Amino acid sequence: MLLVSNRIKNMNDIDVEIGHLEFIVPEIVIEELKHLSNDESKGKVALQTLELIKSYETNSISGKTADDGILNFVKENGGMVATIDKELKSKIKEVGGSVLSIHNDKIVLEN
Repeated sequence: MLLVSNRIKNMNDIDVEIGHLEFIVPEIVIEELKHLSNDESKGKVALQTLELIKSYETNSISGKTADDGILNFVKENGGMVATIDKELKSKIKEVGGSVLSIHNDKIVLEN
């Protein structure tokens, strides 16, 4: 799980391209990041991500995993999920959600 490892050049243009977005981080994602922060290979990135998202609004969703919780939420409520995880992207689209991702410094919205 990774929000960003490099600066995204077009992030300031996101309101112009898509409209106003409010980033909300599910508490289950925060818990997964805390768990990953103890992993030798993923710990540094997990800690950086936790620092980056500490000022974001959170919500409480449930599921066996963060992905399950996100999918259940989108299936019931709709919405857009920011991710670069190919498998999760596909599943989000299957349940009727939209995906916001970054590719080659471009913001990509997939329905």
